[in-house]
Amino acid sequence: MPELSQETERGRNALPFGAAEVTGPSMVPTLEHGDRLVVQYGTRFRPGDVVVLRHPFQQDLLIVKRVAERREGGWWVLGDNAFAGGDSTDYGTVPEELVLGKVRFRYRPLQSGQRSPFALVRWVLGAARPVLSDRSASRRLRAR
Repeated sequence: MPELSQETERGRNALPFGAAEVTGPSMVPTLEHGDRLVVQYGTRFRPGDVVVLRHPFQQDLLIVKRVAERREGGWWVLGDNAFAGGDSTDYGTVPEELVLGKVRFRYRPLQSGQRSPFALVRWVLGAARPVLSDRSASRRLRAR
């Protein structure tokens, strides 16, 4: 499951936005290992949105998942990679107070081998993208 670097927590009270780094494969293809995220804290979210939350059993661990639906006791969250696990199918609903913020953008850092002009242009065109809501999240939930 993607865990996030602890820099997400530093400075969270000072600004409504923060940065995080993804580790793990559970949000592939939307987010990949090494992606950086821009997170907006304290904002409203709805099914389909990608959010940063505290793991229900290990609250010092921050994870990123997609909100699927509201259920009794909290939110049902899923990873985009059904084979990776580490979502509500393992730990059930997540209480609303554990959801910290909504992911707005992802950007990929420049790789050390990307020195050619072509590689730099490709990086510039694809490095930063908004993380959009996926309204099919509830359909994926019904399919599981």
